[in-house]
Amino acid sequence: MHAMQYRITLPADYDMEIIRHRVTTKGPLLDDLPGLGLKAYGVRERGTDGSPVNQYAPFYLWADQEAMTRFLTGEGFRGLVRDFGRPAVHTWQGLHHRPGPAAGHAPVSFTRRTEILPEDADPATAIEEAVAGHEELAATDGVHSTTLGLDPRRWELVHFTLWADAAPHSTDGERFRVLHLSAPGADLLDTTGRPR
Repeated sequence: MHAMQYRITLPADYDMEIIRHRVTTKGPLLDDLPGLGLKAYGVRERGTDGSPVNQYAPFYLWADQEAMTRFLTGEGFRGLVRDFGRPAVHTWQGLHHRPGPAAGHAPVSFTRRTEILPEDADPATAIEEAVAGHEELAATDGVHSTTLGLDPRRWELVHFTLWADAAPHSTDGERFRVLHLSAPGADLLDTTGRPR
């Protein structure tokens, strides 16, 4: 499994209805995309949930790395580049994925938090502790699913959680609203992050 996100930051006065319309019309096109575990079409709006910016920032979990590459070099992503410019795409190796009690409901929000491992930290211990935290989080009411990923270039962990309702205010990280969820291969994402 590979986690992936790009962010398109938009002007403060940008009409976010343009993004909502884009997701309504184009989002279902990935509902059956082979190799895609899930894509949460996330947005942040300036002044909502503490966001300082307007942003379109979808988050992906890929069950197949080749499918991720095909997507990034294919026509769909070219269309995004034509409309907004080519964004930096961040990827993390999937370490852990677990559905939660609300996995059967459409999520309305997600949280994303990154954590740089200190230079003196043992990566194996830090990852083990993070996985244990995700196991506990996955049992929380309202959690659709939760994922942990690692970028070994920066020794950065990403904590990604989908919520059936608004994310609790006690939850750390940036908050995004989910405009649509494409999840054609969610059943291919097992608890260790590897395709079954």
